[in-house]
Amino acid sequence: MEAQEEKEAQVAAWLKKIFGDHPIPQYEVNARTTEILHHLSERNRIRDRDVSLVVEDLKQKASEYESEAKHLQSLLMESVNFSPANLSSTGSRYLNALADSAVALEIKDTSLASFIPAVNDLTSDLFRTKSKNEEIKLELAKLEKNLTATLVLEKCLREDLKKAEFHLSTERAKVDNRLQNMDFLKAKSEEFRFGIRTAEEQLSSRGMDASLSHQSLVALSEKLAELKRQTIPLKKKLESYLDLMPNPSLAQVKIEEAKRELDTIEAELTKKVDMMEL
Repeated sequence: MEAQEEKEAQVAAWLKKIFGDHPIPQYEVNARTTEILHHLSERNRIRDRDVSLVVEDLKQKASEYESEAKHLQSLLMESVNFSPANLSSTGSRYLNALADSAVALEIKDTSLASFIPAVNDLTSDLFRTKSKNEEIKLELAKLEKNLTATLVLEKCLREDLKKAEFHLSTERAKVDNRLQNMDFLKAKSEEFRFGIRTAEEQLSSRGMDASLSHQSLVALSEKLAELKRQTIPLKKKLESYLDLMPNPSLAQVKIEEAKRELDTIEAELTKKVDMMEL
């Protein structure tokens, strides 16, 4: 509890220091806000301490530089009886330019031993920068080329996509049309099947022989085709008999029997087909 009150006191003192004469904004005082503000105050204190150390170091360096400048100025006055106040306006400009160059190059003095390495380093940096710029230009040109190719490819892909969509719509219309035709054919098939069944029932009620039904006639037609297929080798065999010289009367009898058998089968089939048509 005492630690919490001590933190709240430290936070209040820190806020008073930060805002000074300005009013401190209202905030909810609880353990969480106190902890957050205390953490911020500690970080601020550490930062102020570091800044103070840097400022003191800079002040010390400035004092050392000032002492060194006065020492060099006194040496210059003693050796050549020279003072910057005695320079002309042009000389003052040159001296200021020399000092500004030394500051820009971040060298400790204006001697040639300091200027030459600094200028060489600056020249090297310049060449490196130019080389880097050339690399960037080449990379940029390559990217522009790739971008152009990508744009052309995108355009081609868009055109192909449009063609594919058009082809797809055309094919879809064809498929829909075929489906409609298929539905129509299915309906017609059912209608014909129903008509055939009705006709067969009517014919059956009128005493029509079952062998004259559509299925029977189809089976009979298939049987006839099979018989014709089977008579082909018989006809070839019969033709070979016709070429035989001995006993022609017997061969003629066999030929006549085969012809009559074939004529009987064809006549029976023709009769049944004619009855179906009636």
